[in-house]
Amino acid sequence: MLAGLAVVVAILTWAALKPLYISLPKVPWTAIPTVLLLAIGEAYTGWMTRARIQRRPDTKPVEPLAVARLAALAKASAYSGAVFAGIFGGFALYTAELLSEESPRRDFFVTGGSFAACVVLVCAALYLEHCCKVPKDPDADARR
Repeated sequence: MLAGLAVVVAILTWAALKPLYISLPKVPWTAIPTVLLLAIGEAYTGWMTRARIQRRPDTKPVEPLAVARLAALAKASAYSGAVFAGIFGGFALYTAELLSEESPRRDFFVTGGSFAACVVLVCAALYLEHCCKVPKDPDADARR
């Protein structure tokens, strides 16, 4: 679903850039570190949440409502990361045709890096969502 969403948005972005690219300002590079920091934060949160759910030593139990909120954050981050990956991917596809010019070449590398950062964010969000799952009860099989 996420990959399909990214592909559809990339195609729409590529088509929209045909008449609009000349009038747009340069793409800022700041999306790359920003999105990577979000991805690192979500991955670390997933790692810590998983440890707290499994009640590893030296961790406090986690509130169930906090886990539900983290799962919602993960879901929202995955979808928004896929949409922005599609936008940056479509932008990179369009500027790949114009690599002989300096400004589109710069935009290509910036949007390619932003696309990669968004993919990392989607992966971190999926990891966080996975970490929010309730572990299986080992005694459940014995009770059946």
